[in-house]
Amino acid sequence: MGRKALIGLAIIMMAMGGLWIGQGLGIIQWPASSFMIGQPVWSWNGSALLLVGTVMLWFARRR
Repeated sequence: MGRKALIGLAIIMMAMGGLWIGQGLGIIQWPASSFMIGQPVWSWNGSALLLVGTVMLWFARRR
């Protein structure tokens, strides 16, 4: 996988993780019909995804 593709994927993962954290904690109420709103398990899943994306970005930038 190319460096730019890895960086792009890492950024998408980090943004998605942030969204999941916000929805899981009930901070982000979008979309209103989402099953993830107010479910703390999604904040943990989002934290893991954010961490993996951060590590991936760090590795991609080192190459």
